[in-house]
Amino acid sequence: MASLTSTAAAAARRDPSLRPFVGLRRAPREPNPLVNVLIAPSTRIGSARGRVAPGIRAARTSPRLAGRALRVAVVGGGPAGGAAAETLAKGGVETILIERKLDNCKPCGGAIPLCMVDEFGLPLDLIDRRVTKMKMISPSNVAVDIGRTLGPGEFIGMVRREVLDAYLRSRAAAAGAAVVNGLFLKLDAPRDPNGDGAYTIHYTEYAKGGAAVGSGGRWRWTRWWARMGRTRGWRGRWGGDYEYAIAFQERVRIPEGKMEYYRERAEMYVGDDVSPDFYGWVFPKCDHVAVGTGTVTHKADIKRFQAATRLRARDKIDGGKIIRVEAHPIPEHPRPEGTVSGRVTLVGDAAGYVTKCSGEGIYFAAKSGRMCAEAIVEGSENGTRMIDESDLRKYLERFDKLYWPTYKVLDVLQKVFYRSNAAREAFVEMCADEYVQKMTFDSYLYKRVVPGNPLDDLKLAVNTIGSLVRASALRREMNKIAL
Repeated sequence: MASLTSTAAAAARRDPSLRPFVGLRRAPREPNPLVNVLIAPSTRIGSARGRVAPGIRAARTSPRLAGRALRVAVVGGGPAGGAAAETLAKGGVETILIERKLDNCKPCGGAIPLCMVDEFGLPLDLIDRRVTKMKMISPSNVAVDIGRTLGPGEFIGMVRREVLDAYLRSRAAAAGAAVVNGLFLKLDAPRDPNGDGAYTIHYTEYAKGGAAVGSGGRWRWTRWWARMGRTRGWRGRWGGDYEYAIAFQERVRIPEGKMEYYRERAEMYVGDDVSPDFYGWVFPKCDHVAVGTGTVTHKADIKRFQAATRLRARDKIDGGKIIRVEAHPIPEHPRPEGTVSGRVTLVGDAAGYVTKCSGEGIYFAAKSGRMCAEAIVEGSENGTRMIDESDLRKYLERFDKLYWPTYKVLDVLQKVFYRSNAAREAFVEMCADEYVQKMTFDSYLYKRVVPGNPLDDLKLAVNTIGSLVRASALRREMNKIAL
């Protein structure tokens, strides 16, 4: 881990665009004059004296609520929102969950780790496919089969987001949360975000023919906390610039004979043709496959990358019919700053909890929503006390402690292996090693960075260097041919 960290730091010194980060919160840029003006005016931004830290009161001194429970608004009904709303409602907190599109199909590969099934009590019939064979395909179409180290009963679950999200929202409703089909418009914060002043949330409720709920289309919350599951409308107001990817996916119904190939198999394609900084995928669903790709660095070319992904997989999806097209911006990597402000916080995709390299986000979204809700239930003593910023920051500290190594390792891997086709060839070659497969799957399935055997780690380091050297030599020869 130390060598990976030092590599990233050295790269940052050479290239200012690769800024280091502390934990999951990178070193901040110069403050944006607009950041937190509406959300936390107790934070002075862009003044001659610099940034003043917001005041945080200890939760123990927070007043008890007389005659009613703590109110919480959850904006966004994906995995983070559903998990948060359920936990809050079960914890005695009055909860409202606002989701713009209840049948939303976010462009998402839909892979979930095995640990999520048990941890979140997901029924097995929610899972379309149990993938035990993963094929990694290099830029030169060298294919490596991954999954030989999986044990009995181990698999990667494939779900449809519209099914998973609806299920988690239904559990939240069953626990007592009010689920509203509505469009979040804006939030008005009190002068002192950690005081007892009211937050006012503006939204339109579609269930009432487009009419807004509350007087003048507003809902006034004197005691509330919000989880933002949507980033639209908050850029520039919340935490400055942040990286986001464009994900593009097509649902393709292919002939039954070809669908049999994908019964327990998923494919990942790497190469400049499918994405300069990510990968293309073909993931199986109940009666179709999801074909997609994503990019942070070349968003305008996303349709070209998608066409290249289809071309690479053409022999296996030929004759298929596109039944749905999906595209969406997705923040990638934890936000550098501004995740919590007063009694408002971000979790899930809004907080940037999509990993680099693998692009995983479902588990971390649901986990962050649940952990944040648990911190609120704990700080409010089951909804009987007011909460403040310190309660929300407890969730951040706990999340960082658990998952910082995962985000750090994947960030470094993307910088090393996604920088060129030669490096990708080396990456695919490395994935053929059974030790690499075991370490990778153990870390993915159970969400922990698994300590390795020192001797095997040394062998892996030597093999990785050898792969990179061979790939670099290949790139030089290919450049000569191109010239």
